[in-house]
Amino acid sequence: MHAFLEFLSGGLLQFGWIGLLVYLLVATQLTIFSVTLYLHRSQAHRGVDFHPVLAHFFRFWTWLTTSMITKEWAAIHRKHHAKCETEEDPHSPMYKGIKTVFWRGVELYREARGDRESIEKYGKGCPEDWIERKVYTPHATMGPTLLLFLSFALFGLPGVAVWAIQMAWIPFWAAGVVNGLGHWWGYRNFETTDTATNLTPWGVWIGGEELHNNHHAFPSSAKFALRKFEFDIGWAAIKFFEMFGMAKVLRVAPSLDVRPNIHVPDSETIKALLTHRFQAMTDFHRNVLKPALRESQAALPRPLRKGLSDDGRWLKPDARAQLQAWIAQNPRIRALVEHRARLAAVLEARGNDAAATLQNLQAWCKEAEASGIRQLQDFSARLKGYQLHAA
Repeated sequence: MHAFLEFLSGGLLQFGWIGLLVYLLVATQLTIFSVTLYLHRSQAHRGVDFHPVLAHFFRFWTWLTTSMITKEWAAIHRKHHAKCETEEDPHSPMYKGIKTVFWRGVELYREARGDRESIEKYGKGCPEDWIERKVYTPHATMGPTLLLFLSFALFGLPGVAVWAIQMAWIPFWAAGVVNGLGHWWGYRNFETTDTATNLTPWGVWIGGEELHNNHHAFPSSAKFALRKFEFDIGWAAIKFFEMFGMAKVLRVAPSLDVRPNIHVPDSETIKALLTHRFQAMTDFHRNVLKPALRESQAALPRPLRKGLSDDGRWLKPDARAQLQAWIAQNPRIRALVEHRARLAAVLEARGNDAAATLQNLQAWCKEAEASGIRQLQDFSARLKGYQLHAA
């Protein structure tokens, strides 16, 4: 009986609480890395390839600790980007509510799994080998069940509590915090067409997924940190694996350069703008609209200032109407907002041929320079010099 009680209290390893805490932190971070490096950056966005041994370890660990299926996870995430902030978005706080996404993210994931048509449409290119077809997919819940027995055998009853925390780790941090707060609260480097935010500039605890706005600006980039003061621990792990030939980076966000004294937009300008269209719109807001707002004699209520960056797209209807009325009463701001809308139309018309896009951009720059608004003229002069930085 003494031996049995001893086993229940500490299992085969008889770890103290410090040992259990160390194991929990290591195990949960391995799960985070498996999701952000393998499921997200490699499978969903093809930003990095891993050595088959390392890739399969990530796949096995994901099966063991989360029961998530690679094809389903990648498909749901790709659909999130394709339908972001619409009613078809599997987990948009703007449509489903922040409380729903934060606390019931797992339910939303399970609901999205049931849409088999979308899984097949967005899940192409994911592993479909023997072990995926015979083990991981049909026996997804076997992994966490096996982990429960292992945890109990190794750590006794405390291991069951550790297992329960592991089971809640990804649903809370990924489905709740990243999918919920990552579209609700934080700072933005880029004025993307969605509400994605960076939760912190140091992506450590959730594997770099804290830099969510950066990711939405450049989805296929394997590196999420895009400012000098930002840090992405997932990228540090990729570079570590790359040193040993275990990872191959396929895509990173190209950096932007600005050439001086370019009088007319050229093909280099177009290539840079089509890649950095969100950066261009961010520059417009920061360097044109904000200074004009500061110089304006008409005060804009503080809750509406944030909405000025995107014409109040995410404001409630009454607040949006109030913002539009304020813009209409201020001719200078209205002119800038109209110029921004025309520039956005030029940059979003990527289906046009390059010659037509270039012609439209040249016409826009000519109008901006003739506007008589200094901030707009300075922005146009800088815009013409955009080019992709040489690799």
